[in-house]
Amino acid sequence: MSAVLTHPTPPPAQESPGLWALAWRRLKHDGVGMVSLAVVVFFLLMMAASYTGLIAKDWSKERGVSYANPSFLAGSQNLEAEAMAKKQGAAKTPPVDLSDIDPLAPRYKEWAERAAKIAVTETKRAETLPFGGDKWGRDVLQKVIKGSEVSIFVGLSSAILATLIGTVLGALAGYWGGKVNDLLEWFYNIFTSIPYILLILAFAAVATSSGKFGKGILPIVLILSLTGWTGIYRLMRAEYIKHCNREYVKAAEAIGASNLSRMFHHILPNVSHVALVQLSQYTVGFIKAEVILSFLGFGVPVDMVSWGTMLAEAQNELVIGKWWQLVAAGASMAVLVTAFSLLTDSLRDALDPKLK
Repeated sequence: MSAVLTHPTPPPAQESPGLWALAWRRLKHDGVGMVSLAVVVFFLLMMAASYTGLIAKDWSKERGVSYANPSFLAGSQNLEAEAMAKKQGAAKTPPVDLSDIDPLAPRYKEWAERAAKIAVTETKRAETLPFGGDKWGRDVLQKVIKGSEVSIFVGLSSAILATLIGTVLGALAGYWGGKVNDLLEWFYNIFTSIPYILLILAFAAVATSSGKFGKGILPIVLILSLTGWTGIYRLMRAEYIKHCNREYVKAAEAIGASNLSRMFHHILPNVSHVALVQLSQYTVGFIKAEVILSFLGFGVPVDMVSWGTMLAEAQNELVIGKWWQLVAAGASMAVLVTAFSLLTDSLRDALDPKLK
């Protein structure tokens, strides 16, 4: 009786992890990168909660007295609160009876009672708030949260649009070369020949004076994205020049892949880490640019609040010693910008380990 030969079952094929899986694995071992990512995610969640009205819904409500002290300075002198207390005392003073000599005396009494009610209502405002109040008694902490909604949204939206424009133009110039490259290089040189801040201010002045766009979030996003695409364009152009003659692109051409397929289906995934790193860098730069525009009066309208408008208000408050709005807005922006910058470095190392 012959033995039956059995062949061992081959082990299942193990699929190698992709670029993004390897990048995430390296990023998880970077402590600074993970802490920075947590900070960025926290600010994004705060922005989303503010937009949906879960927090800072009543940011414009006058909760405290004018320039209310922060809670940790509860014992400090507040001249504005003292002035309001004197106003209340004056309102409580009984009016003199002039009914015998003035027929409008009953009206005076009625007006005095109304003034007393208004004074009592105003004295219900808190003399201290968690991080102080502004000129109108609005909570500075809630203003910072609401201001993050505008500043972060403008930074992210502008960065995404600028990255998209720069990537597409860089791909066209690097892949096609020739006249297409010459035309786009000429266009690129026009934008880079003007100092960036002056270019932004020029676009903002034109958009404001034309009256077609006015003030708002959309004009700021368009201004920043249409002036900030040049950096990523240069990088993506160089990457496409380097990759378009490689073997995998030639193989895609041999099997009949179209030019668009080779540009965006084969080459783009291999250079996407450059775009991602530039996206995070642009977000940092555009957040600071929005603050500058709002500080100079080219930013959001007066019925909205951003970190830039808060810093513009704070410059007048510093003269009278009210520093908390400056610290709140400046510290929030500094924390977010620092976290984004550190995250950018960690992403660059994770996506391109050859840089280590």
